[in-house]
Amino acid sequence: MERRNYEEVLVTSSLLVDQESATNYYHCIGPGGVDGGSSPVTAVVIISTVVAVCGSFNTGCAAGYSSPAESGIMEDLGLSVAEYSVFGSLWTAGGIVGALISGRTADLIGRRGTMWFADIFCIMGWLLIAFAKDYWWLDFGRLATGFGVGLISYVEAVYISEIAPMNIRGGFTSASSLMMCCGFSMIFFVGTAIGLFFVPESPRWLAKVGREKELEASLWRLRGERADITQEAADIIEYTKTFLQFPKATILDLFQRRYAHSLIVGVGLMVLTQFSGVTAISCFTSSILESADFSTTFGSRAIAILQIPVMVVSVVLIDKSGRRPLLMVSAAGMGLSSLLIGFSFLMQDMNQLKEVTPIVVLIGLLTYSATYSLGMAGLPWLIMAEIYPINIKGVAGSLVTFSNWFFSWVVTYTFNYMNILLYSIISGSTVLFTAKLVPETKGRKLEEIQASMTHFLH
Repeated sequence: MERRNYEEVLVTSSLLVDQESATNYYHCIGPGGVDGGSSPVTAVVIISTVVAVCGSFNTGCAAGYSSPAESGIMEDLGLSVAEYSVFGSLWTAGGIVGALISGRTADLIGRRGTMWFADIFCIMGWLLIAFAKDYWWLDFGRLATGFGVGLISYVEAVYISEIAPMNIRGGFTSASSLMMCCGFSMIFFVGTAIGLFFVPESPRWLAKVGREKELEASLWRLRGERADITQEAADIIEYTKTFLQFPKATILDLFQRRYAHSLIVGVGLMVLTQFSGVTAISCFTSSILESADFSTTFGSRAIAILQIPVMVVSVVLIDKSGRRPLLMVSAAGMGLSSLLIGFSFLMQDMNQLKEVTPIVVLIGLLTYSATYSLGMAGLPWLIMAEIYPINIKGVAGSLVTFSNWFFSWVVTYTFNYMNILLYSIISGSTVLFTAKLVPETKGRKLEEIQASMTHFLH
């Protein structure tokens, strides 16, 4: 009890200021801005974001590679269906392992260092797959790629959220989902491996490891040479030092009362997203279309083409409309789409309206894909990167990323035993969850969001 009271006094005394101040501590926007609020969007911020989101090209390639390549690889290497199934599933296994250590790795060697580490495994994985002589090469390559993607899933969102000015933080972080839709591995090799030589490290990680001179240099590069970064640097250092006075966080520390709200929001959004059927429907799109007697080629291409412009709209809207409205619209759209698909198959099973089932299923899949891309595709990752204070960000990020990968596997594995109407119910629950528990983080500095979350239950 004494330790808890000490922590509360420590955080409160550091983060709260005299209410008679001319401007509020959290919303102070001076000549140079706080958290980059009024800072110009510099070329370094744009380049750093582009380099970081190049990792999502690899994620998109890895997620979609096994389906179109199946017949060619099985024929070239003489693989059985069982051997190819192992190859496809090892990506998720590698992702789970990468997710488990992602937060600790990012805390230990930095955000940029973790992206380098992930690059090594991803490039090695793709080379093993490209030059595979037997299925062992394929399996190790797929496992290595999944491990790298598991690391990237966490560190990419955290890095961008920590370097971007708060007025564009949402759009820049969500750009990774857009890149995932595009997914060209050649851009990944060129963009990430070369670009990481030039991008700065996260200022907040530099503050965490006590490298204050480098922190200031990083902020100068990110905000521009003429920007006044004094206040922003001081705020980051003060906030970080406050939380670093706490004992080193472990996984059990996440279940303290003070972190209950942020833990529920971060893990809850990931679990609800997966149980809304996202990964399963993506993996089994061709099977769903085939069951509806619709062309799998046309339907799959239409869905893939639609995702890209919708993701562009999401990136534009996210810092204008806010996180919560987009999340609720996205989840509601996914729920209605799942209901439409499930109802059409129900009618088909009852030999009713069978002639319209193909087009209704296609419409359902298109709207599901579009509404998912609008919000649920990237926003849970953005919110995860925003809500956790520096002292628990590593272990919390690992737990959240692990939850996403683990339940992705669960939902995919159980798809053939589930009724798609259940996904509709869970999507509806996501709307209520967002309305009741998810905070609006648009236009707020990271330190403000994190302090308000840890004080939620006081």
